[in-house]
Amino acid sequence: MNVALLRGINVGTGKRVAMAELRALVEELGYSEVRTLLNSGNVVFSTRKADPRETALRIERALEAKLGVSVRVTVISAKELADVVAGNPLGKVADNPSRLLVGILGDPADRVKLAGIAKQDWGEERIELGVARSVYMWMPQGVIKSKLNAAVSKALGDGVTSRNWATMLKLKEMTEEG
Repeated sequence: MNVALLRGINVGTGKRVAMAELRALVEELGYSEVRTLLNSGNVVFSTRKADPRETALRIERALEAKLGVSVRVTVISAKELADVVAGNPLGKVADNPSRLLVGILGDPADRVKLAGIAKQDWGEERIELGVARSVYMWMPQGVIKSKLNAAVSKALGDGVTSRNWATMLKLKEMTEEG
């Protein structure tokens, strides 16, 4: 099983994608066991192709061609997702799963862009670099008010897509069901 994370869809009025259309599009690309979670671009699916970057590019191109929506897609395997969940270093600090975000980098080499940010004092906010291409961010006052989130967004742009902890746990559960 794999998970495709679409960045920034169905937020506000731009980049609207119906989940039924998204499922159909992913199925048309030849992927199977396609399911979506929430209305924010989380797709669980099976594929025999092992290259997550190529899979992400195929989905990105199809979204643009068929739905007219240009978004960044990041694909991770069920194993990588399980490692990200198991490796959460902020579990003891974060008591609200909606305020704990896990960012998945499109390119693992972008971790170097976060090194300086991770060394700074963010007050009650926390950041920890995780396994492979993950970053954990605790934002107790919420994402909108977070200076940490602004710094990470500035450093990585669309090179990272984030989900809250509750969503990550549900996605992991969905990969285990398939």
